[in-house]
Amino acid sequence: MTTSAGHVSADIAAGPVRLVVGCGYLGERVALAWLAEGSRVIGVTRSDVRAATLAARGIEPLVGDVAAGDTGWLAELPPLTTVFWAVGFDRRAAATPRDVHVHGLGRLLTVVGRAGPHPRVILSSSTGVWGDEAGGIVNEATPPSPEREAGHVLVEAERLLHATAAGGVALRFAGLYGPGRLPRLDDLRAGVPLAGDPDSWLNLVHVDDAAAAVRAVAAARHPRPLYVVSDGRPVLRREWYARLAEVTGSPPPRWEPSATPRRGADKRVDPTLLFTDLGFRPAHPDARVAVAALVADQPADHPADTSSSGVRGRRP
Repeated sequence: MTTSAGHVSADIAAGPVRLVVGCGYLGERVALAWLAEGSRVIGVTRSDVRAATLAARGIEPLVGDVAAGDTGWLAELPPLTTVFWAVGFDRRAAATPRDVHVHGLGRLLTVVGRAGPHPRVILSSSTGVWGDEAGGIVNEATPPSPEREAGHVLVEAERLLHATAAGGVALRFAGLYGPGRLPRLDDLRAGVPLAGDPDSWLNLVHVDDAAAAVRAVAAARHPRPLYVVSDGRPVLRREWYARLAEVTGSPPPRWEPSATPRRGADKRVDPTLLFTDLGFRPAHPDARVAVAALVADQPADHPADTSSSGVRGRRP
C-alpha cells in the first residue's frame, strides 16, 4: 500500500516483492506481468499524475527522483525480491545521464542493500555500448566500444552494478518496438530522407519479448551477470524501412546521401547465450513479420509513437 504522499507502507505481503524503477514503455509491462503472477509490485515514478495511473492498475506507486541527492523517499522500502532498473534517458530533464544512471543507480543500490536480504538487481542497458563493428557479430564476450555519451554512461552503470550488487544482471537490449512504438514512421510517411547507412544492420526486439526476458532472468536460479537481448534476426535498415513502408502504405524510404557511408552502430547482435542459458525464445522472432500485425492492430485514434528517437537513446 502507499499513502497519499507516495510512501510505501511497512506491510509486507506474502510472496515476491518487486521494485520497478522507471515504469515507462518497458518497465510498466514488466510490472504488470509480475502483478499478474501474484507478486507485490512497487513502481517508482517522478510524476504524481503517473503515480495515480499506476495505482489504478494495481502497482504501488512510489514518487521520487532517482537523480536527486535526497534518498528519503526510499526509506520505507520493504525487503525486496527483485529490483528492475528501467529508467530511460530523458533529454528534457535537467539531470545529466550520468547523474541518473550512475549516481542515481549508486544511491538506490546503497539504500536497497540496507533494506534486508540482497535482492536480484536487473539493469536495463543497451546494445548501444557497442559502436561501429563493421557489420560484425557482437555478444557478451565482445568488449564495449561506445561512440556516444549514452553508451559510455551505460558501461559505467554496468560496472557499478557488478561491483555493488551481488548477483546483479545487466541486460543489453536491442532497439525496442511494439504496440504504439514504430520510430521514424512520420518521416517515412512524409518522404523525409532517413539518416544512416541503409546497408548497415539493425537489431530489434519486441517490447513484450524484452519484458519476458526480464522475468526469465528474475526467475533463473543462477543467471550470468550479462546477457544481450534481441530477437536474433538482424535486418538491414534498407529492408526494415522498406517493410515498414509496405505495411503502412507509405512511400518507399529515401536516404540522406551524406549518411550512406558506413558510420555509427553497424553490428549484428547474437543473443544465443540468453537462449541456451535460460531456454528463452522470443514470441516475435522476426520483426518483419511482427510489424504487419502491429500496424493491423493499431486503432485509428491511437497512432503509433513515430518520433525519431528510440528507447534509451537508440535509433532503429
